Amino acid sequence: MDDTWQTRIAENEAAFRLVNEAIERGHWPGTEDEPTAYRCECARLGCNRMVALSPREYEAIRANPRRFFVLPGHELADVEDTIAVREGYLVVEKRDQAGEVAEATDPRS
Repeated sequence: MDDTWQTRIAENEAAFRLVNEAIERGHWPGTEDEPTAYRCECARLGCNRMVALSPREYEAIRANPRRFFVLPGHELADVEDTIAVREGYLVVEKRDQAGEVAEATDPRS
């Protein structure tokens, strides 16, 4: 997969990560373990499916700027590795150019 395609995929997923950052900011203290609906962070155009995970789970994924969560079947083996399989979602990590873009666009960096 060429660098341009990897960049576009990573930029799409980074945009969805911004949506989830806004969801995360809206949590009340003490609700870190309650399930919340976050948007799937895949690169599929038109995907607006939701993933249930707790703010604590979300924070564990976000600790690494190359990591995203996606629904099973939404992973892209050409640009990311599956790091963990959880109930209802996968944790993937971008590599190569896509990983560099993910780091560069991380709103927490």
